[in-house]
Amino acid sequence: LHSSSTFRLQCSTPPVRAILKSGFFHLQVCRTLVSHTLLRLTFLQRFLATSEHQRRRQRPMAEKNTPQLADHDAHPLFSLSSLGFGFSGPSNKPLPPPPPCTEVLLSEVSEPINSRLEPITINDRLTLLKGRVNTCDVFGVSNSDLVPGKYEGGLKLWEGSIDLVKCLYSEVQDGRLSLIGKRVLELGCGHGLPGIYACLEGAAIIHFQDFNTEVLKCLTIPNVKSNLAKEQYQSQNIPNGDTEVNLSTQVRFYSGDWSEVHLLFHGGDDKDREFNKVRSERDPSACYDVILMAETVYSLSSLENLYGLIKKCLNHQNGVVYMAGKKHYFGVGGGTRQFLHVVNEDGVMMGSLLAEVADGSSNVREVWKLSFKSA
Repeated sequence: LHSSSTFRLQCSTPPVRAILKSGFFHLQVCRTLVSHTLLRLTFLQRFLATSEHQRRRQRPMAEKNTPQLADHDAHPLFSLSSLGFGFSGPSNKPLPPPPPCTEVLLSEVSEPINSRLEPITINDRLTLLKGRVNTCDVFGVSNSDLVPGKYEGGLKLWEGSIDLVKCLYSEVQDGRLSLIGKRVLELGCGHGLPGIYACLEGAAIIHFQDFNTEVLKCLTIPNVKSNLAKEQYQSQNIPNGDTEVNLSTQVRFYSGDWSEVHLLFHGGDDKDREFNKVRSERDPSACYDVILMAETVYSLSSLENLYGLIKKCLNHQNGVVYMAGKKHYFGVGGGTRQFLHVVNEDGVMMGSLLAEVADGSSNVREVWKLSFKSA
């Protein structure tokens, strides 16, 4: 009895009460964390089960020269974006119809109030300028890199764009690529840095394409004008106000879905589009010498349309495609290797790996060079 009374007396002292109160508080926090962890594990289990079902339905590789993937590479990986980070996860909801394909004129530039220019250092000899635009200001969505069918991530500068510019720079410096006088197309351009670099290296024609008209107006066109103005000012000492000489005849901008945007690339109205389609397939001079694309292979559902567009637009004789992207995109099923599966199954093009970036802080990224096989 005496010892029990002593214990109650000791527990009633302020220091002991504080310790006990703190202990119960931390216990409650731990219980909450465990509950949240179990909830996320349940979600992960359901997600992986769905992904496994989708993986088994994918077609097997058809050719021996298809890059072989390890089991853990072939499996679509879980994405934290499904919990509110980055790309949104797979959805069974039908996508809205794509916006109509249209040409965006240089004069249609729309610069948001909050836009600002930032330098992007490629190396010690090349620095490009890019704008920064708030996704919420343009599309009314926030904290999202992708809203399928509405916004395809063009306002964000992805790592693959910088990887591609670096690779193009090396190709030019080492004499493996000349852009002088070439017809160049950048697909899914967003900021347009690879295409801008092609402009600076002397491309005769450069066409920029993006899914969203808003991206071209708010970001791509201002980026092109700013970088060309900077280049002319540095090389010719021309005042900034006099830098748009012949720009509209060298550079054009197109928005729309990959399934039909090629009908706009060679000009003409609706009556001429079928003729232009045939001409692009038969006349190499009407096709592109170089096609650039960075971070365009993220969605498994769009790879066939993307590849079909390339075959329609690329010069069959000596045209080349430079593709930069992540080896796998968590949550949306695409990636460079998935795109190569499509290419190799078709059997008319071949590819070679130019660069691999494994920095340990993000998905493995790659740059590939593709071309038609010799007859």
